[in-house]
Amino acid sequence: MHTKPIIGISGCLTGSTVRFDGGHKRMGFVMDELSQWVTFKPICPEMAIGLPVPRPALRLIQTTEGDIRMRFSHAPHDDVTQKMVKFADSWLPQQANLSGFIVCAKSPSCGMERVRLYDEKGNRGRKEGVGLFTGALLEKFPWLPVEEDGRLHDPVLRENFVERVFALHELNTLRENGLTRRALLEFHSRYKLQLLAHHQPGYREIGPFVASLHEWEDLDTFFVEYREKLMTILKNPASRKNHTNVLMHIQGYFRNQLNTRQRGELRDVILHYRDGLLPLLAPLTLLNHYLGEYPDSYLLTQNYFSPYPENLCLRLTVN
Repeated sequence: MHTKPIIGISGCLTGSTVRFDGGHKRMGFVMDELSQWVTFKPICPEMAIGLPVPRPALRLIQTTEGDIRMRFSHAPHDDVTQKMVKFADSWLPQQANLSGFIVCAKSPSCGMERVRLYDEKGNRGRKEGVGLFTGALLEKFPWLPVEEDGRLHDPVLRENFVERVFALHELNTLRENGLTRRALLEFHSRYKLQLLAHHQPGYREIGPFVASLHEWEDLDTFFVEYREKLMTILKNPASRKNHTNVLMHIQGYFRNQLNTRQRGELRDVILHYRDGLLPLLAPLTLLNHYLGEYPDSYLLTQNYFSPYPENLCLRLTVN
């Protein structure tokens, strides 16, 4: 098992000159910061089906029958749809160890959303397509964290993606080490506060499901359902309101240890975060300080305090 999460990535985003025009779309955050903590697995689907660099631009064509085809812009009858489908069908089943994927926005191969569609006469249509390769990826691995390069400039979406990557990596590691009921219960226990920060209804729904673990004979079947439920909850970006509720909940663990001044100071920092005056890192730093002074066996297990490497500094900017 790899000690680092493995993330698939559109080759052009790593700086490789594989785009149709011979260029690239290198992402600074990805290659200069995130690369220290993950292993990237680059792929350019268009080159993988044998297309050269440079090459004519491809488009997604919506036929009169409603089908989506991938064709060259300069030769609208030169269709490479089946080549791309065949490649995806052969390559994707070998990627079960992925913990995430970063795709190139607007690409007819890799775009995750809002890819321009054209009609068979070359007229521009709506931006409502999905790249053929990424569409197959999402269908094959619906639980997988997938994001576009452009969306990762948003601090909230960036933090959410990285958090999901490391959560899935830990879950995959648990499976490869051999599933046990105890390991699954301990994993879920570590993620309770994190799930509560992301989606309270989902948190309440997954609890009884985990409690029924003793009724499952096949742990791998349970794992598959649990993975989908967990990743669906984490896909909801944690809101300022939900974070505040979790922070207040954690504060309650120290009510007997802190004096009146300390309790008031902690409450003020949490409320200032709630009101947008401080980043999330501020109340978390203070709570971590008190956790060091007054250790609590439950809180010390919670992944909420450190869901990914702190050196990524994502909580300095996230809501």
